[in-house]
Amino acid sequence: MNSRKLLSETRRTFPATKVHCQQPSRILIVDVTSPSWTNTCSILSEALENTLCLACSLPGPCRVPLLSLYVVQSQQECLLPFTQVKENFARIQACISELRSLPREGCFPPGGNGVVQAVQDGLQQFKQYSRHTAAGGSTNSSAEITILTSQSSKEMVKQLEEKLKDVDLVSLQRIQVTEVLKRDFLEPEDVQQCMPAAEPSSNDIAILRIDIDVQTVEDNVISLEMLFKTWLYDYSTESEHLHLLLPSGAFSHATAPKPTLMCLKCDLQERLLNPAVLSGMADGTGRAADLNSPCQMAAWPATVLHKLRVVKALKSEGVCESVLYGLPFIIKPTSCWQLDWDELEINQHSFHALCHSLLKRKWMLLAKRESQNTGPNWNIMVHSYYIIAPSNSATLLVKAVAIRELLLPSTFPALLDEQPEQVHGPIESALNSLEVEVTYNPLHLKSNLYKYLKSMLCKPLQRQQAQPRDQRPERHQPKQHQSRAKATVTPLLMAPSPGQAFRPAAAKRDYCERSLLPKEYDEFLQ
Repeated sequence: MNSRKLLSETRRTFPATKVHCQQPSRILIVDVTSPSWTNTCSILSEALENTLCLACSLPGPCRVPLLSLYVVQSQQECLLPFTQVKENFARIQACISELRSLPREGCFPPGGNGVVQAVQDGLQQFKQYSRHTAAGGSTNSSAEITILTSQSSKEMVKQLEEKLKDVDLVSLQRIQVTEVLKRDFLEPEDVQQCMPAAEPSSNDIAILRIDIDVQTVEDNVISLEMLFKTWLYDYSTESEHLHLLLPSGAFSHATAPKPTLMCLKCDLQERLLNPAVLSGMADGTGRAADLNSPCQMAAWPATVLHKLRVVKALKSEGVCESVLYGLPFIIKPTSCWQLDWDELEINQHSFHALCHSLLKRKWMLLAKRESQNTGPNWNIMVHSYYIIAPSNSATLLVKAVAIRELLLPSTFPALLDEQPEQVHGPIESALNSLEVEVTYNPLHLKSNLYKYLKSMLCKPLQRQQAQPRDQRPERHQPKQHQSRAKATVTPLLMAPSPGQAFRPAAAKRDYCERSLLPKEYDEFLQ
């Protein structure tokens, strides 16, 4: 069935055993052998830097816990070994500066097995890092690989399937092959920011036992930025986030004193990042929203199971926008791996049927949420209410709605039917001079937030200028020959002896075993 195929995306990756709620570590592999690398280099660097400054500024556990960056030239090279993203933005900026300084197009021949070797080396490094951090209580045990290339994505998948058949992929959650295309090479139906290609066949999954997600993305900053922003989503499928409770309708009010409830199990997904948290987080003045507040609902991290009970249906035209407040969240069918397969499938069909019926009736739902916290008397429950609205996609939108205690009086005069011509004429002229857009596109507006966050993240530290590649110390120079002072000012301060420690794992495996201890990382990077 098609529904089983859709659900399989989230079922294949997770075994039938309990896993920790966590974000995967990220391995980014950049293929710089493409003929359009000159243009791609600058936009890729900007998009990556923008996304990571957000990850460093958000409160709570880091949404990108560990990051490693490889570039593939004539062979693979690790520019950034596994590094904790939070509180390390200056180090990441230095790595991105080095990425910008790579030789331009035409310096490296395309093809070869550099990407596959980078995948193998990245997995080897992650396994060693995980083994050494397990004793310290770290629960991060999975990684996800993103490959950016201008080569044919189909050919890249074939290489991965052939070379990785005999490789241990237990710690690998997914491989994402992203083909970066110029607009000139996109077909009219493909001109989208990010378009998933055909799913791998069942035979492919049987060989590798992982997901290989193939996508195409436009060669511009916004498209690549949106690709990297998917890292900020909550990737946990440990449990569902929300129970949406509806009356079952099986009994009439006369025969059933207490109606039974139908429970749709859902996940929450953020639509927006909270600007109130981001604006002051970098300098320590921002505070995360109180997730236990009865008027707050959070999708990340998903630490609380929310329950919304539908109490009424509302006509869509009868809801005033002025009584809606707070950040919107997207509701979608849950992908919790612990649920039975049949239950997942029925739950998904029921959710889609609800979306379709609400659209057909032009209804919204009014739902009540009971807070898990009580007042000082320990017997007073504070309720919050939400409006649930359908859309043309298989999702619902939920937003908090005002209640009597919060509402302020509004006594406004009625609008006059006619206005004096001496004021009406200039207003009409001013409006006629405005550019009119059919729909609002937030991608057309920016507020310099990225620049602000970057300046605040680097404020406590001295900015370090990345040295040109021809002026950097020799990569193959042994670690003991580099002074501590010199190591702290170069853009390669991320790791000891990358020339030795981060070449293909098979060649230097004995050195890798010694070089990835977190304590040695910390001592070297201080």
